[in-house]
Amino acid sequence: MEYMQDKPVFIAGPCVIESKELLNKVAEELQRLNKKYHTDIIFKASFDKANRTSLHSYRGPGLNKGLEMLMEIKERYGLRLLTDIHESMQAGPVGEVVDVIQIPAFLCRQTDLLVAAARTGKIVNIKKAQFLSGRDMRYPVEKCLESGAGEVWLTERGNSFGYNNLVVDFRNIPDMKEIVPTVIMDCTHSVQRPSAGEGKTVGDRKFVPSMAMAAKAFGATGYFFEVHPDPDKGLSDAANMLELDKLDALIGNLL
Repeated sequence: MEYMQDKPVFIAGPCVIESKELLNKVAEELQRLNKKYHTDIIFKASFDKANRTSLHSYRGPGLNKGLEMLMEIKERYGLRLLTDIHESMQAGPVGEVVDVIQIPAFLCRQTDLLVAAARTGKIVNIKKAQFLSGRDMRYPVEKCLESGAGEVWLTERGNSFGYNNLVVDFRNIPDMKEIVPTVIMDCTHSVQRPSAGEGKTVGDRKFVPSMAMAAKAFGATGYFFEVHPDPDKGLSDAANMLELDKLDALIGNLL
C-alpha cells in the first residue's frame, strides 16, 4: 500500500515479540484498520528489550529469531516494519528487514549507533531522551543526516526528573518540528512510571488517548502506540500498552 501523505504517521504493535500468535493477532487488526481508514500503520515490535529494569525481566527472542518473525509479518500482511536497535552491529541486519530503525531514548546521543542506523539508508526514528529538551534533538539529527540518512523522524516520550515519573512538555513537539517535519508522539511510553513497580516499570494506560489528543493540538504529525490484546498479561510494559480493541476508535478520533 502506498503511504497516504495527507494522513499522520501511525506506529503500533506489542512492546516486545512474545510469540507468533501475538504478532499475527496484532498484524491482522492493523491490516484491517489500514483498509478501513486508508492509512499505512507501521507495525512495531522489539526483538530485544535491552533496557529492562531488572536482569530477570523478559527481553525477547533475540536478533536472528526476532527478525525472522518480523519478516514473516511483513510478507504475510504487507505492513511496513519498525524495530529498535541498541548496538551499532545490529543496524546492518535490521536494515535488511525493517523500513524504520528506531533509536531508543536513552541512546539518542550514541554517535556510533546513530551513524550505523543512518548508513542503512532506512528511515531513522530517534526518540527524544528523557533528559533532553526538544531543541537539543538537532544534534542527533545532524549526526544522522551527515552520515547519509535520507529521512529522520523525532519522537516525544516525556521527560524524567527521577522519582519514578515522567512529565510531558508538549512544547517539545513544535520545537522539534523546527528540526524535522515528522514529529511523533509516543502515547504509551509517555504514561510510564519508570521503576515504580518493585523492579519493573508501571504506568497509567487510561491517559493514552488524552496524550494523543493533546499531541494533536500541539501539531504532532504521527502517533506511536504499543498495543496488546490483553495488556495486563504482556511481558513488557504491561501497564502502559493500550488494549488492541481500543485502537480503532482512537485512530478514528485522531483522523
